Amino acid sequence: MQPGLRNYLCVTAAYWADTLTDGALRMLVLFHFYQQGYTAWQVASLFLFYEVFGIITNFVGGWLGARFGLRLTLYAGLGTQLAALSMLAFAPAAWLTVPWVMVSQAFSGIAKDLTKMSSKSAVKLVAGESDGRLYKWVAILTGSKNALKGVGFFLGGLLLSVAGFQPSLFILGGLVLTALIGAALLMRGGIGEASRKAKFSQMFSNNRAVNLLAVARVFLFGARDVWFVVALPVFLSSVLGWKFWQAGAFMACWVIGYGIVQAATPALIRSKSADKAPDGHTAVWLATVLALIPAAIAAALELNASPVFAVPGGLIVFGLVFALNSSVHSFLILSYADSKKVAQSVGFYYMANACGRLAGTVLSGALYQWGLQHSAPRGLAVCLWASTAFLALTAVVSLALPRARKQNIST
Repeated sequence: MQPGLRNYLCVTAAYWADTLTDGALRMLVLFHFYQQGYTAWQVASLFLFYEVFGIITNFVGGWLGARFGLRLTLYAGLGTQLAALSMLAFAPAAWLTVPWVMVSQAFSGIAKDLTKMSSKSAVKLVAGESDGRLYKWVAILTGSKNALKGVGFFLGGLLLSVAGFQPSLFILGGLVLTALIGAALLMRGGIGEASRKAKFSQMFSNNRAVNLLAVARVFLFGARDVWFVVALPVFLSSVLGWKFWQAGAFMACWVIGYGIVQAATPALIRSKSADKAPDGHTAVWLATVLALIPAAIAAALELNASPVFAVPGGLIVFGLVFALNSSVHSFLILSYADSKKVAQSVGFYYMANACGRLAGTVLSGALYQWGLQHSAPRGLAVCLWASTAFLALTAVVSLALPRARKQNIST
């Protein structure tokens, strides 16, 4: 096996392990503290540092990857995730306060984005300049990552139900430690060319297509997390009466299905030319179609439709279309990026991604809590209307994206 491909497989496997752990940890923290009597806004606040430091990490991480190589950023990500889990696993019960958990989640956010940046950059380096191969490889990587994150959601809910909070953290810590040791033993040489000439100022992209896509990404992921992060699991538990493992299982199935669709995107979105990959036009129509779905669910809740059917059914459809949107975005950023600056471009792009998640997280708790003044279904409906607005903005920004591959690398 070629050294580059071997290292890429090691990076990807480590990324999968971190993704599984990250999803499980989120469910553990969310349900454990909601069980302790925290409000929707208080639960959302636990994840604020996760998203804030995700923004910082993506911004700085791209520069670190370019300057010191992707192997270093991978090890740093896994080590930081181990530290995040240890903070919660070894802490006395009296220490498990909002500030302490927020700091541990900050470490977890740093870890997740360092490993993601390493893996997403590595696929560009291995796939080369072929749009067709890059499109398929990105779809598979992104889809598999989200499928594993879904498994993590289910694992987190299940572990909390059968093992308890802190024992579950030890189990997840063992998984991350195994991934770190495995990567250290199996990787040979480096991955990604380390360049001492890489400047921090280069993290600000001068590629118009990358900048536009980054703005679209902010709104796209804000549209998901404004209902997904806090409002939905609290709604499933408090309104529909689902147990923690049932809510975790639904969210797991949602994300797994979302991941499967992402991996299958090249087959699902076909063009007349077999070699033609998605462009800005694809991003526009996908965002437009997606905006209609949360609007329909919200309208159904406002009209007192049964939430048992309207919410799970509508969000399954949302997940399918959202997966196509996300997969196309993941291809476009690597297509737009210069191979010599791929780590910087990917870091900048995922910084925008984290900005959207931060906005969605804050609004998910705040809007749901505000809507509860009227009724619980109204709380979720408000979040879904906000999602609709975000997606409309995604479509508007996407109108300016390049329509042809030859225009992609314009500055």
